[in-house]
Amino acid sequence: MQILVNGEFEQIEPQSLESYLTDKSLLGRRIAVERNGDIVPRSQFTNVVIEDGDVLEIVHAIGGG
Repeated sequence: MQILVNGEFEQIEPQSLESYLTDKSLLGRRIAVERNGDIVPRSQFTNVVIEDGDVLEIVHAIGGG
């Protein structure tokens, strides 16, 4: 299936958001995920199943001063 992640198309197998983030080495990092315009709470990463055509925006929190 095809999804759009941060403006780039990706072909992936059906999976949970948690599994996708794990595959990308992002799980456990300071990130925020938006799916189809809605923020996904970290507590829901396991329950959210990525679907064909989903649009994900993943942003990293970066410290600075």
